[in-house]
Amino acid sequence: MPPDLVNPEPPRGSGFGPEGLTYRSAGVDIDAADRLKRRLGERIRELFGGLPARSFGQFAGLYPLPGLPGKILAATVDGVGTKTRIAALLGKFDGLGRDLVHHCVNDLATCGAEPLFMLDYYGTGRLDPEAAEAVIGGLAAACRDWDIVLLGGETAEMPGIYVEGEFDLVGCLVGMADRDSLITGADIGPGDVILGLPSDGLHTNGYSLVRKVFGLDLAGATGTLNRYYAELGQTLGEALLRHHRCYLNEVRRVRRLIKGVAHITGGGIPGNVARVIPESATAVIRVSWEIPPIFRLIAATGRVAQAEMFRVFNMGVGLVFITDPDRAPAVLAELPEAFPMGEVIRADGDERVRLLLD
Repeated sequence: MPPDLVNPEPPRGSGFGPEGLTYRSAGVDIDAADRLKRRLGERIRELFGGLPARSFGQFAGLYPLPGLPGKILAATVDGVGTKTRIAALLGKFDGLGRDLVHHCVNDLATCGAEPLFMLDYYGTGRLDPEAAEAVIGGLAAACRDWDIVLLGGETAEMPGIYVEGEFDLVGCLVGMADRDSLITGADIGPGDVILGLPSDGLHTNGYSLVRKVFGLDLAGATGTLNRYYAELGQTLGEALLRHHRCYLNEVRRVRRLIKGVAHITGGGIPGNVARVIPESATAVIRVSWEIPPIFRLIAATGRVAQAEMFRVFNMGVGLVFITDPDRAPAVLAELPEAFPMGEVIRADGDERVRLLLD
């Protein structure tokens, strides 16, 4: 039985309807984005001819290196979303660059690639040199930590496009993998075991809903962020700005033991595990782990339904491994933090992931 994530009644005077808040009511429509991706996929899939199997739609795109048949380039691009607004309200910018690097490194790690070089984009309505320096400085420090070359980037000042005081942060990371050791998920099948690694908070997803839940676009937002919550052991702002954890070392340790890896970002556990499950299989995930307090607080405050929480946030799981049952004990021995989440069964219709919440 999973933990109860919502209160039976809305907080008095909250203004929330009985259905609670959703990502869509906060301005992010996951379903519309999924429909767009499917339509775009029909147009660009033909460009993937000749690329390694299962290149399309994965966490990192794969490209064979001409003249080096044993090597594969891997590339990914992503951002930190509206976590930038929380950082701006608190004047704490240096962690965002690290968040971006870690997010991209994790995406590459899902296919077994090692990061090589990165490019960044920093866009704003009016350049704040101190904020920009803190953001890019944090990014450069994270690149040094993981032996990544920060090859270049773009700093764009576009008044009228970005709201005054706001900025956007995006990065593209390129890495390399050995063709023979690619992690593709292609051989995932019935009987395989699903294991998880814990997250360190929200990482870089779901912040638009968080801002709606706590009224962080309204007057007094800084005071709300500086409020201490005993259940969190810190202020709300500190909990929301916790770094996106990097899992590269963990993947390195068990690369030879696993069949597939999912990085739990936008779309939550169902949306991201589905990306590595073949059409011949269905992942059955039992929510038996302890849901971290920050997600309980979000759900209770905004009366966000359990199903919505799991399709928006990582819910305490940052990375998912899939392996065969004979190797699962070795993975758990290598990674003491890892925990069982479920198993893979024969395909049940079109359902790639079955999340058992009750």
